[in-house]
Amino acid sequence: MGIRFTSRRALYALVLFALWMLLSESVNPLHVVTGLVAALVIVALNTRAPGSSPYRVRGWQAAIYLPWLLIRILLSGLHLSYLILHPRMPIKPKLFRHPTALGHESGIVLLSNSITLTPGTITVEAGDDSVVVHAMDGASAEDVVSDRLERRIAAVFEPREGRR
Repeated sequence: MGIRFTSRRALYALVLFALWMLLSESVNPLHVVTGLVAALVIVALNTRAPGSSPYRVRGWQAAIYLPWLLIRILLSGLHLSYLILHPRMPIKPKLFRHPTALGHESGIVLLSNSITLTPGTITVEAGDDSVVVHAMDGASAEDVVSDRLERRIAAVFEPREGRR
């Protein structure tokens, strides 16, 4: 079973290598070769065929979701700063399991990462039908508990034709 190195995979490897070079401050030959090898290995290990997911991303919904998430991250950061700087430090941490109806890997990964990116919350465990979340207080968990975050993520994905 060989790995077919198509032009699409070559483009992916080139993009990953370019990102490596942009983010690094070194043009040391060993560093450059390491980045190239890493990009090629990542592309080789990513064997899932494009379009094999039963869901497709709605680009315009993703374009709406990302700024909304950034605003939520900023607001949560301000709230967490308030909790930390308050003289009595009114932190009431809680760990809870939140059921999710997303039902597909891409949606659950986006949900888990969005929770973790938001200050004051972190995804401890993600499963097929629920996520375990740690939150600094009730207000920090509000987007998860109210299903606001999940509804936004569900809008980003749509089932492909003939699949569910």
